[in-house]
Amino acid sequence: MTSSESVMNTRAVENFCEYLQIPTFHPNVNYEECVAFIKKQAKSLDLPVKVFEVNPGKSVVVITWEGTEPEKSTILLNGHMDVVPAYSEEWTYPPFSAYIDEQENIYARGSQDCKCVTIQQLEAVRRLKLSGIRLKRTIHISLVPDEEVGGYEGMKTFTETQDFKSLNVGFALDEGTASPNEEFSITYGERSLFRIWVHCSGTSGHGSLLFDNTVGDKFVIVLDRFLKFRATEKDKLKNPAVKIGNVTSVNLTMIKGGVQLNVIPKELSAGFDIRLAADVNREEFEQMIRGWCKEAGEGVYYTVVIKDPYVSNTKLDDLFWTAFKQACDNLNIKLNPIIRAGASDSRFLRSMGIPSLGFTPINNTPILMHSYNEFLNKDVFLKGIEIFMKILPEIANV
Repeated sequence: MTSSESVMNTRAVENFCEYLQIPTFHPNVNYEECVAFIKKQAKSLDLPVKVFEVNPGKSVVVITWEGTEPEKSTILLNGHMDVVPAYSEEWTYPPFSAYIDEQENIYARGSQDCKCVTIQQLEAVRRLKLSGIRLKRTIHISLVPDEEVGGYEGMKTFTETQDFKSLNVGFALDEGTASPNEEFSITYGERSLFRIWVHCSGTSGHGSLLFDNTVGDKFVIVLDRFLKFRATEKDKLKNPAVKIGNVTSVNLTMIKGGVQLNVIPKELSAGFDIRLAADVNREEFEQMIRGWCKEAGEGVYYTVVIKDPYVSNTKLDDLFWTAFKQACDNLNIKLNPIIRAGASDSRFLRSMGIPSLGFTPINNTPILMHSYNEFLNKDVFLKGIEIFMKILPEIANV
């Protein structure tokens, strides 16, 4: 390694750690420090930056590297500024310290999800520019808020604006997921988010009596039907060829109701987080739930919290995928194409007909997104910069 490469690597790690030390966790995220950091990075790259306040206190930041053929559709590199909460008592090191241990693992919330991707992309652009390389297509690097709470006041709102349309995006790279083995995961689609409350109402009264039509009787039936369906889907995963993104997940996440232990409640409600697989007929699935409610008895119904529309997967046969794959082949990188288990901002891009792939260049690393002691090894982080340096010219010169 030359002295200049060593300096570049040191700077990249310092930028990564500084970004990780900005505590952009929910709820009530203050994005101002994060926006200021991104603007500072744009200045260091000598690239223009725009800030769009898509909702009060929630800005989208876009850094632009203009191509030699700016009339062509552009490449969007997207990442989100927010992270999920982290509780210090569960962590070996403070979750926003970016502590580097003896193995050079960098511990921080967001080290995998997904502040690493943004810094890797920025540092790749920095090195390409310093090498005098120009790309045909314009590259936009976008940083959005609120992805961790659904993206509805972040990317979704942004895609509905004229500011987004003026970017003329033809292909997007968004966050992916870490891989615990030698392969690199690449996501080309995701399941539809469907969150509901099932409400059971019935006879209320003194806890010492045995009334008919109580919510407890109905509640048990509801839970039984949902959890039996969950078990059926879980059984499919016994087949190694079936991944979590290929099945419908159902999880009981909240229960509410009741006033005190000696009063039979008038209502109990169960909240379910459901992720619908791509091959599930949405209307038939809801009809099944309505049937379960009817089976449980009178006064049982469900209300929808979130119901994302079906979005087609990105096809793995167009010119951008071919270019992406070629870059990875040149690097001897083995890709593992999967349907993403959780939701990401890619679904808003795909819904507009923009092909989008989720790619986080992290392998041989335990998947710790949303978990405690989230970390990324320094060498894996730096390797990701090199990978983006090969990928970006391929896709931007299509």
